[in-house]
Amino acid sequence: MLRLSTCLFVIVLSVSATASLALSASYKISMLPRYSIEEISSRIVPLAEYLSNKTGLEIVPIFTSTFDQYTKQLISGGIDIGFQNPYIYVLTSERQDVIAMALKGTDKDKFRGIVITGANSPLRSLKDIKGKSISIVSYTSAGGFLSQKLTLLENGIDVEKDCVLLEAPENKQENVIFSVFAGDVDAGFIRESALNKAGAYVPKSALKVIEGTAWLPNWAVSVSANMPEEDKNKITRALMALEPGGSVLTALKINSFRKAEDTEYDVVRRAAGIEK
Repeated sequence: MLRLSTCLFVIVLSVSATASLALSASYKISMLPRYSIEEISSRIVPLAEYLSNKTGLEIVPIFTSTFDQYTKQLISGGIDIGFQNPYIYVLTSERQDVIAMALKGTDKDKFRGIVITGANSPLRSLKDIKGKSISIVSYTSAGGFLSQKLTLLENGIDVEKDCVLLEAPENKQENVIFSVFAGDVDAGFIRESALNKAGAYVPKSALKVIEGTAWLPNWAVSVSANMPEEDKNKITRALMALEPGGSVLTALKINSFRKAEDTEYDVVRRAAGIEK
């Protein structure tokens, strides 16, 4: 009788453990593929492991190869937790809720674009941009298009109508720099921080900055709008608990996260012409 009771007890424990595991939610996390799959993996995998351990949820990293694929996955629910630039966030904000913003470098929770041209170019100010050919990172780039677009609009120039725009091969900042250096275009739009790396590709003396453009909110961490509030709060708390200088934030190449509100991204909607 004792042996039977013991067996039943073990069975009950096993069933309870299995039920507990079944109830543990599983979520897919990904990052906008601005970099190679290898680079994205090195950044996002440590975060997924940390969130799994910290929250008790199963957080599984997945990868996409293009901005378009990533965006569609966020909208369709193929990605539950996303880390993306502000433009992609506002495109998907009907299906995603922002919970945190990345802080990075000296500008922390914001960044901006710049307009560059050749050192010997006759272009001197933003008004000289009208009618010129411009290399942009992509139409979905916040620092390599939207920041500049917003500032130019404020200066009476609709860059999509008044200029000739050319997207950079592979949507890379360095390819904008190459195009300007080679004289293939009159000017280029890049993120301000990309200028610090320009010397790796061309002589810095070969470029000049016409002007810095509009400040935008930094990258967003968002979660599915359908995610239970309890799980959303667990993930938010875990992000806020990350220690600056720790392995997870070092892998992500940011300083820290802070809580964020959707309204902070309205400036991006304005630049992109997106109705809220």
